Amino acid sequence: MTEGVMVTIGVSLPIPAPYAEVLQRARRSAGDPLAGAVPPHVTLMPPTQIDDGALAALEEHLVGVAAAYDPFRMILQGTGTFRPVSPVVFVAVAEGIGQCERLEQDVRSGPVARELDFIYHPHVTVAHHVADEALDGVFDELATFRCAFRVTGLDLYEHGADQVWRSRRTFPFRV
Repeated sequence: MTEGVMVTIGVSLPIPAPYAEVLQRARRSAGDPLAGAVPPHVTLMPPTQIDDGALAALEEHLVGVAAAYDPFRMILQGTGTFRPVSPVVFVAVAEGIGQCERLEQDVRSGPVARELDFIYHPHVTVAHHVADEALDGVFDELATFRCAFRVTGLDLYEHGADQVWRSRRTFPFRV
């Protein structure tokens, strides 16, 4: 049996327009080099390398996970940071935390189960690995940020050869 090509995937809840553009602009203004490569999202499964032959089983699993959930309201509000443990500033999930936590557990229970490096904390990263002054600036800039939207599904992302994360497929929640 030959191994397939390894691909890097992630599973996330995408942030819709126009909020995604606001958050991406703030990330870009902080000087984050990943601003153009990582669309704003709430991670459910962090970057994970898998054999491309396992993608079909993962997609089948994600169909089942998504079908077990109803759409829900998410509110993003204010900023937080993981400093000093990690040089990250994020926009906080103020409503929808419980749904994110359950989804994250269900997504990771499938054929691509993996351990996490940190305890799961749903959030939207807006700056990572930039100077402290830039982290402070985006923290202050988005301190009063607030948006509400309906989450209707989850996305499987693939990390491209150009280092950009793109949605490979959307898995809608039950209607």
